[in-house]
Amino acid sequence: MKNVKLVWQRGLAFDAYTSGLDKPLPLDGEEKFGGRGYGYNAKPLMLVSLAGCTGMDVASLMKKMRIDEDVTDFTVNVDAHMTEEHPKYYDKVHVVYTFKGKNLNREKLTKCVTLSESRYCGVYRMFRSFAEVTYEIKFIEE
Repeated sequence: MKNVKLVWQRGLAFDAYTSGLDKPLPLDGEEKFGGRGYGYNAKPLMLVSLAGCTGMDVASLMKKMRIDEDVTDFTVNVDAHMTEEHPKYYDKVHVVYTFKGKNLNREKLTKCVTLSESRYCGVYRMFRSFAEVTYEIKFIEE
């Protein structure tokens, strides 16, 4: 079982600890609600989780398919739309995968992405329960 523990630092600031990791992740509320820039805001961290989950899947799959050496740069960008009414949440999310390199195997890289988004990334699955999630893949040949 995974566990997260929050330790209040004052105001809206907390340190978050996850099971198996001793380093804290600083959290804070938005300035307009009294946050003071101590740490990260909770909602954008959801997008970080999505990017991190799928990015790690893709990197692992690239290595297994032996195409990671051809990729010199790989980024995952997540854009999200938040509802206006409370409670505000992300209702539309778009993930952009960008691969840069020489002689990129577009077919295998596309397979890495589709396997992550359809089978391996649990965060993708969670997001799909409350948001419309789309993605695109970009290739930049050096």
